Amino acid sequence: MSTTSPAGTSPAGTSPAGTSPADKAGILVEALPYIRRFWGKVVVIKYGGAALSSFQGGTTGVGVGVDRGGGTFAQDVVLMRLVGMYPVVVHGGGPQIGQVMERLGKKPEFVDGLRVTDAETLDIVRMVLVGKVNRDIVGAINVHQPLAVGMSGEDARLITASPHSPALGFVGDVDVVDPTIVRRLLAEDLIPVVASIGADAAGQAYNINADSAAGALAAALGAEKLVYLTDVEGLRRDPADSESLVRSVSVDEVEAMVEDGTVQGGMIPKAISCALAVRGGVGHAHIVDGRAAHALLLEMFTREGVGTMVSP
Repeated sequence: MSTTSPAGTSPAGTSPAGTSPADKAGILVEALPYIRRFWGKVVVIKYGGAALSSFQGGTTGVGVGVDRGGGTFAQDVVLMRLVGMYPVVVHGGGPQIGQVMERLGKKPEFVDGLRVTDAETLDIVRMVLVGKVNRDIVGAINVHQPLAVGMSGEDARLITASPHSPALGFVGDVDVVDPTIVRRLLAEDLIPVVASIGADAAGQAYNINADSAAGALAAALGAEKLVYLTDVEGLRRDPADSESLVRSVSVDEVEAMVEDGTVQGGMIPKAISCALAVRGGVGHAHIVDGRAAHALLLEMFTREGVGTMVSP
C-alpha cells in the first residue's frame, strides 16, 4: 500500500512516510468497523518472551527500543486504549530468565518444556519478571501515554496457584483467578501489565506458564479477544512449511491439531490455552508474530489479519 522515497523527500501529494493522504484515509475507513465492534471490549494480550526480545537494551535484553516490534507493540496497545478498547497485557520472559540464570552461573533445567524452579530460581524468576521485564513494558507504554500499571498475579490474589508437580519445584498451575484488581484498573481507564507469577493461599509464590495465565485471566474477565504475541506467524498445517499458515480455525480443529501432532513444541500450550479460553467464554483467540511491526493493529483492525484466529 505504501511506497518509499529517498531520505528527506516525498513525492507530490504524499506524506513524508510515502503514504498518500488517500491511502491513509482508506486505512482509517477499513479500521472503523472494527473500532466500533471492539469499543468497550476487553482484549488480553500475552506478550511472549521470544517476542520480548525485539525490545532493545537492558541487562536482560529487554528495553524500550522503538525501532523494532517492541516499540510498535507499546504504540499499538496505547492506540487500542485510546479508541475505546481495554487492553490487558500478560507477559512471561523465559529467554530473559535464562540469560540471567546463565550470568549467575546457574544452568536452566526443563521437564516437558517447563522450567525446573527451585527456591533460588524462583527468586531469579521474580526478579526478572516483576523487577525488570514488567518495568520495561510499563515504561515503554507510558512513553506514549501514562496509562500502564505494573503488577503480578501475586497482587490482590489475582492468581491463586498450586504446585504443578514435585519434580518442577515452585512451578504452579492456575487454580483461581480473581480479576477484581484488574477490573478496578480498567474502570480507571488504565492498562494493567501482569507478570505471570501466582501464589497459594499461604503466600508461597509460584512460577506460572504465561500462556496459561493469560488464557485463565481472559476467561475470568470475559474478554472479547485473547491475543498471543510470539515468535512465529501462527499455527501451521505443516510445522515445517511457512506457506501452510492457518488463518482461521475452530476450537474443535485446534484440539484435533494438538491431538494428532500437527501442533508441536512451544505452540502446544498456546493452542491449548486458546481452546480453553474460547470454550470458557472468550470471543476469539489469536496467535500472531509479535516481532512484526504493528502486529496487533494488523490483526485487530484489518480484514486479512496476520496470524491465526481461533473461533468457537
